[in-house]
Amino acid sequence: MAKGFRYRVHRLRPWRVAMKQGIAIFLLILCTCMPLQAQDYPRQTFDFDLFVQELFAQQEDENVPYEDFYETLFQYFQRPIDLNRTTPEELASLYILSRSQIASFFRHINENGPLLSIYELQAIPDFDLITIYKLVYFVRVDDAGLNADQRPLLQRIVGEDNNALIVRYERTLQERRGYTSVDTTSRSRTRYLGSPDKVLMRYRVSHTRDYSLGFTAEKDAGEQLTWDPDTRRYGFDFYSAHLQLYNKGKFKSIALGDYQLQFGQGLLLSSGYTVGKGSETITTVSRPNVGIRPYSSVLEHAFYRGAAATYTLGKVDVTGFVSSKRVDANLQAQLDTLDNFGEFFTGIQTSGFHRTPTELANRGRVREQIIGGNATYQSRNRTLLAGITAMATTYSSPIQKAGLPYQRFEFGGTSNYNIGTNYAYTWQNVYLFGETAISKSGGLGTVNGLTANLSNKVELAMLYRYYARDFHTFYGNAFGESTRNINEQGFYTGIKIKPFPKWELTAFYDRFRFPWLRYRVDAPSHGDEYMLRLYFRPNRQSSLYAQFRAESKGRNVADNSTSIDYVGQANRKNYLLYYEFTPTPVVNLRSRVQFSSFELESPQTTGYLIAQDINFNFNKIRLSSRYAIFDTDNYDTRQYAFERDVLYAFSIPAFSGRGTRLYALLQFRPMRRMDVWVKYGLTHYRNQRTVGSGLETIEGPRRSDIRVQTRYRF
Repeated sequence: MAKGFRYRVHRLRPWRVAMKQGIAIFLLILCTCMPLQAQDYPRQTFDFDLFVQELFAQQEDENVPYEDFYETLFQYFQRPIDLNRTTPEELASLYILSRSQIASFFRHINENGPLLSIYELQAIPDFDLITIYKLVYFVRVDDAGLNADQRPLLQRIVGEDNNALIVRYERTLQERRGYTSVDTTSRSRTRYLGSPDKVLMRYRVSHTRDYSLGFTAEKDAGEQLTWDPDTRRYGFDFYSAHLQLYNKGKFKSIALGDYQLQFGQGLLLSSGYTVGKGSETITTVSRPNVGIRPYSSVLEHAFYRGAAATYTLGKVDVTGFVSSKRVDANLQAQLDTLDNFGEFFTGIQTSGFHRTPTELANRGRVREQIIGGNATYQSRNRTLLAGITAMATTYSSPIQKAGLPYQRFEFGGTSNYNIGTNYAYTWQNVYLFGETAISKSGGLGTVNGLTANLSNKVELAMLYRYYARDFHTFYGNAFGESTRNINEQGFYTGIKIKPFPKWELTAFYDRFRFPWLRYRVDAPSHGDEYMLRLYFRPNRQSSLYAQFRAESKGRNVADNSTSIDYVGQANRKNYLLYYEFTPTPVVNLRSRVQFSSFELESPQTTGYLIAQDINFNFNKIRLSSRYAIFDTDNYDTRQYAFERDVLYAFSIPAFSGRGTRLYALLQFRPMRRMDVWVKYGLTHYRNQRTVGSGLETIEGPRRSDIRVQTRYRF
């Protein structure tokens, strides 16, 4: 090892050799003075929940799969990326580094060789302290032999420390209408079939760039815990399992069971690992080309079930995948032209609930089959990436929409085909990216953009997208305003300015239009959205940010006096002020003030939320608490507020009406290998006799929930 190190150093320029030697001497002195704390302290004190909260900023997009994103990012936090063995796409998936910073990082590696220490990040051009403070908790620098475990797979799994079983229990303490006895005088006699308990069990063992193995079992509240082969229920209502292997000869990845895919900009294949428009205006605009990912979440529709593999042929990675699974749908009978009865459905049901007889009858009624492949080329210097994707999706019964005007160009039939290309190119401080695809209908979808470092203090992002009204993709989720990539055109501009070391200003403006009708919009429409956020971190103990966000979007005007609906501009504004202060290592204080307004050709309505968090972090006990008050005129001015939760759970409840919110989360470790979380939340509404609607209705002004989770690490 010493000879190899000496050979590498002699290849460097003299001043770079001196720099490397200086860093090595500094680290030797540092490790001698603080042998343990200097390495462990930062990871122990990092607030992962706060990092994700700042990334999302203002959680008002209900279409973003926050929990899936949170879980994936937490896996990186638990098993940090080895900087000496990473790829540009893997670093991009952290949404911390800009593409220019990633390119600068690899130029540094090529010129100086592998990193000797995590502290060497400070010597990389374009890396500022705010970015490094976030990055160091998700990356590491290992010796060459740490990942070279040659033992059989079973022995590596048994000896892995990232090996845990999680059991979670949840329940609403008040009785909801769906669990009451049937009222013979009421027109609605539907009730939930199961108990109000929600149970989750999850096991996962994984090692970075080696393997990932796990299974998940879940029963939602209202679902039955039963064994009934006739309805394909075997205990829990939902099961998921995966096995993924990495770097097996020329196979870069092999996945069996449940998995996700993300190639290009997610126009055809998007795993759900997306953020949407938020306070991070640069790094989240482009999507990382992460390929195959194991699936271990509890979303019961956003995954593939079958097998996938990526094989390396020189500079080209070839991926093939096949998936076959049942999806929920309400099959309806129809009479075809041959006087034979057939069945069709209007769309896939994605809630994942099977609580009532109707929901249970729709469970797994349609078979979905997907087959496809991707070929991706990456140049030797990692500046150019180009790929092509082709896939086919088939359903056992045809999709047939109800025939409403806005559904005129929606998909219909049993099969859809897509083919598309994607590219990414880094030129100096500019990163160009894009993807273009076509569907069986002939509809075109394209998204293209760039990010650029205009200086060491200014970053810019620009993106244009066009999704035709007859462009159909079932697993695509590229950048856009709508839930799906259809019937939309838009241009986005984002900027990030760091005028001083402790200050950061981010902003974006997005202009979009919808050439055809949409749900609740009975005419072509347009809109725009913009955001401005100022972040200040005077020291490691405190931070402050203020944010303003406004959106104008077309929507049918309700209760109008004309014979037909007409479209007006719905204007929504949101204000957010957040302050965090950690006076001691034990106590953490957070204050949050939110205000919003909404107007649609009627008097303006408003709403606000004020929340105060007090968190305590002792040696083996962690206590998080919040008291909040909210007051909104209606649901259009509802307030979203991030809450701390048990491990792998992500809570962003929405509050409307008037009331208070209180929760407490206790985490403790009764045994060396066991962690326990207990959360109790209470929402009290003023001037309300009931809470919720339909079968979720609670008689009375309060709703309280309890969640208990245990993790045992083998």
